[in-house]
Amino acid sequence: MRNLKLTLAYDGTDFSGWQIQPGQPTVQGTLAEAIQKITQEMPALQGAGRTDAGVHAWGQVASFKTNSDLSPEIFRRALNALLPPTVRVRHAEDVGLDFHPRWLAHAKTYRYRIYRGRVLSPFVRQYVLHDPYPLNFSTMAEAARYFEGEHDFTSFAASTGSEEEDEARTMVRRIDQSELLDEAVGLREASSGSLAGQDAPCTEEWVYTIRSRSFLRYMVRKIVGTLLEVGRGRLPASDIPRLFEVRYAACSGPTAPPHGLCLESIEYPISQQSPTGHS
Repeated sequence: MRNLKLTLAYDGTDFSGWQIQPGQPTVQGTLAEAIQKITQEMPALQGAGRTDAGVHAWGQVASFKTNSDLSPEIFRRALNALLPPTVRVRHAEDVGLDFHPRWLAHAKTYRYRIYRGRVLSPFVRQYVLHDPYPLNFSTMAEAARYFEGEHDFTSFAASTGSEEEDEARTMVRRIDQSELLDEAVGLREASSGSLAGQDAPCTEEWVYTIRSRSFLRYMVRKIVGTLLEVGRGRLPASDIPRLFEVRYAACSGPTAPPHGLCLESIEYPISQQSPTGHS
């Protein structure tokens, strides 16, 4: 018996999220079916995060145990031959039998893209929130910083759908990074040394990045919705600490649409790396 770790990318547009649901297309279900075809075994497929319907991933991590002796690279190629083009296995590697992608995750990073241009390209419409209306970037960036540190995120989460799970879960999370960046600024800074005498590249996109060990349901999207309320002048940035204190979801901003959100990466302690050292 061995344990195989997969690093996945997927377009969540046509999926009802990661987790298997009866009668619904899910990433976990689609991947499990492909693994079964290769191994003739029903895999107990574990995922690092339960992305919601419409949410994308570039660095989702999953694992499953198998008796197959196929190499990780053959597994990767075989799975990509069977999976729809909206799901790709980026890496496959052997890990210890005690590896669990969710419980051993050290940190997860999500990115939410907000496109600010007047006209949205049809080629990115499924991956960004289009908001061309007036927004105050400075106040949104200021508000984003208030989320860093340890807080009770009751005001920025949705019910799990199970009263039992809601009662058992803790609402306190520690956020290591909460930052809003103007991608055009980043591009100008990166290119300033190499494009002397030329116009630097420019985009019309803002990207919100958040990093933590774990997140509550809809938490990132509720935070983004709140930042947009700040940007529209409907909520002062300095009110964020008060929203932590009231612990009432109706007081925060609306839940931002899922298609702007992407699970960017998942980090593990060095001791959980593969025997060959691949990441």
